[in-house]
This record gives sequence, C-alpha cells and structure tokens, in this order.
Amino acid sequence: MPDPLTQVIELLRPQAVFSKGISGAGAWAVRYVDFGRPAFAAMTLGSCRLAVEGEDPVVVEEGDFVLLPATPTFSMSSLAPAPVQRINARSAPPQHEVRHGRQDGPPEMRQVGGWFTFGMPDAALLVTLLARMIHIRGVPRLTQLVRMLGDEAARDEVGSELILERLVEILLIEALRAAPARATHPGLLRGLADPRIASALRGLHGDITRPWTIPDLAGEASMSRSAFIARFTRMVGSRPIEYLTAWRMAVARDLLRRGGIALNEVAAKVGYGSASTFSTAFSRHTGQPPGRFMKAAVGEE
Repeated sequence: MPDPLTQVIELLRPQAVFSKGISGAGAWAVRYVDFGRPAFAAMTLGSCRLAVEGEDPVVVEEGDFVLLPATPTFSMSSLAPAPVQRINARSAPPQHEVRHGRQDGPPEMRQVGGWFTFGMPDAALLVTLLARMIHIRGVPRLTQLVRMLGDEAARDEVGSELILERLVEILLIEALRAAPARATHPGLLRGLADPRIASALRGLHGDITRPWTIPDLAGEASMSRSAFIARFTRMVGSRPIEYLTAWRMAVARDLLRRGGIALNEVAAKVGYGSASTFSTAFSRHTGQPPGRFMKAAVGEE
C-alpha cells in the first residue's frame, strides 16, 4: 500500500539545496523573518534556544535535528540573553561558516543548517499537512545526511545537482518518518502516529479513485462513524472528506501542470465520475477552472 509521506514528498519535488556551517560563542541572538523556503538544522556541538513564531521555544542540543517545512519567522540564540540581530535570509548566502557572538576562540555551538526549495509552485497546499516545526532528538542518521548535503553542495562536479535532489528527498523522508511518534500538533504526521487513523489514511492514499464515504473510512479504522470523525479531525486538523478533497486537488494540480492529459482523464484519476463534476470541485477549491489553471501552469514553464 502506498506510503502517504512518500506520496507527499514526490509531489513537493524538493530541490536546489543550500547548506552552511553556523557557529556561536558567548551571548548572541539572531532573528530570521519568514522567507518562504523550507529550512533545516542539525546541531553538531553545544546547544541553542530556538523560538519559532506560534510555537513554544525549545532548546536544541547536540545531535538534534530541526525541520521547518514552511519556515515562519524564527529566532535562535545562546541560552544567555543578548541583543537580537536581524538576519535577511533573502540576501546572497555567505560563502563561509557564519559566526555569531564572540568572534575569537573556539565555538560553543556549531550546527549545519540550510534550506531548499520545492519544485511544486503551490507547495503550500501540501506543506499545510505537516507540522510548523519538527524537532527530532536521537537520530544520528539525520546529522550524517546533513553533513553529506553540505559536502556535496560545496562541490562543483558533474551530477552534483541530481545527487543533491536525491539527498534532500532522503533527508525529508528520514525526518518525517522519525517524527510521527513525537508529533504534537494536528497534521499528517500526527495522524500517521495513530494506528487507527493511519489505517484510514493509507487506505485513502492507496486508492483516491474510490468513492470514499465516512462509513468506508471509519471501517478502515475499525471505528464508529462519529468516533472516527472526531478522532480524525483532532489528529489531522481537518475533517476526513476535507482532507480527501485537498489531497485529490493536490494530485489534480500536478497532473494539470504536466499537461498532455484530457480533463476527463484527470477527473477519473482523482476520483470524479465526470469532467464537469471535477471542474466544479476544482473551481470551488482553487478559485479557478482546471482549463485556465492548466494554461497558466504551462505558460510558466
């Protein structure tokens, strides 16, 4: 049965990684504004405080990994208070390791951090399925992967772009599959951490052409209809049919963007009985008819 996380990552198409070393000593604090790229960091020495907008601050320690799928405004600092320096992440990336706080002497904190992009232009549709902040402790493979990313990003050799894309995909899968047990916020990860809801999600993702009903999905979870709706909504953050529609629209957008496929074929592939029914649902969900969306998407390429 298809893995929902793998399907999401395949549609997001992560690419174009940038990675750098970051260190700090003494008292320091920096603030990054929302810059619209997914960011990651692996702590290799010491610790620091991370405060993501809308989340409780956390202490990131050596061996920890953090993924911010949508990268809202956030700040990082030493554990000791310090004046905050604003960082413009949209400016040209530095060529060497970034040092915060005291510039001389050995670092007290060091991390490998960076960001990448999603090839899917409207990736926000899928990013909303993930938590705002994913903080993972005790998974050395993630730190090793980030080091490999940094090493490959620093090279300028044949095939580097392809290797980077594959490494980012592996990094995302490793991070996301390590996260469900730790997930505390509603979203796909928390849903997959619940065995009953995970059964319904895998069934739904495994066959989106099926005319799913609440009783069908509740049956996959071996739950009563009312209990399933309440639990699914609490875990995933949306009602079951709303989630199904959002996923169908994500797949439909990807098919339309690629072009070369008739509207009735797209409708059939995402579970609609006719092109007209699909067009109505697509227009209601996205704000424009599928034909116009496809023309605009093809024109962007």
